[in-house]
Amino acid sequence: MSDRRILILAEGFSGDPHFGKTARGVMRYRPAEVVALLDSERAGESEGGFPIVGSVADALALQPTVALVGVAPAGGRFPPAWRTILRQCIEAGLDIESGLHEFLTRDDEMTALAALHGVSLRDLRLAPAGLNVPTGANLTHASKVVTTVGSDCAIGKMTVALELDAEARRRGIKSEFVPTGQTGIAIAGWGMSVDAVVADFIAGATEQLVIEGVERGGELLWIEGQGSLLHPSYSGVTLGLIHGSAPHVYVLCDKPVERFVDENPAFPKPSYSFLVDLHERMSLIGRPAKVAAIALNTQGLSDDEARAAVAAAEADSGLVADDPVRFGASRLVDAVLAALA
Repeated sequence: MSDRRILILAEGFSGDPHFGKTARGVMRYRPAEVVALLDSERAGESEGGFPIVGSVADALALQPTVALVGVAPAGGRFPPAWRTILRQCIEAGLDIESGLHEFLTRDDEMTALAALHGVSLRDLRLAPAGLNVPTGANLTHASKVVTTVGSDCAIGKMTVALELDAEARRRGIKSEFVPTGQTGIAIAGWGMSVDAVVADFIAGATEQLVIEGVERGGELLWIEGQGSLLHPSYSGVTLGLIHGSAPHVYVLCDKPVERFVDENPAFPKPSYSFLVDLHERMSLIGRPAKVAAIALNTQGLSDDEARAAVAAAEADSGLVADDPVRFGASRLVDAVLAALA
């Protein structure tokens, strides 16, 4: 059992499923370690069954050991008011983990304060030194690779990978979730945030993660997807991740209630058949990959509406579709294993 006791810093975003996705991911997949969320705007309320406190001082009675930045605001920068919260955490003796693009370990004020109080700062998004382009090891290992891809950002690609990994493990398969973003790293305890890697090295960094997943004993690897080939801002990281992971198959993810990519009417979301064809065409030439199944995030729909959305996805694509959170991951894993056979 881990001795980490996490205070999730979610100031202003504790109820936001988009910008608060790191908080929600850790609450769902590492619940035994979470003691509270901090959000002064909702002090005294709860989120996901966890209490919300209004200040660092209020949280100390719960004996946290780590303060985790649980938000991912646009641009990956700390809002100005957060510096006060971070200072208070350090002064209270809490280690800090952050997945933002603004690195605490390169902040003179924060590093000096951390040294004074004997706490550690960990930047989950900070890329390691020595990265390079792929070596070809992504095509020669013996494991099977499944990469989650999607119609948009923040629609559940990480959640799908985690749910399918959990189902595979329940079946006795030597399965491994491979984290490629800050939330996945916070959940799994290892990984690399590929969106913070120099563009030329995204594929090489992803290959390195695949090989680490193999070395960790994974015979079936679930690669956490990032961004979207359709996204006007983040398509580059997606393509690098696809080519670096060199998947044998994909699981295509979608959120049916969303009609536009990036909530922008200039980018209407295309059909499932279009998305399947797009990803299969963008595969690495050295390992053409097929979409094995479609995973839906039916949040915001009733059960009947969710089942209708699943049926519509299957009718359009000719593939198995399901919501692994609402209806379970069994059918999707069956489809993936059949495609890999």
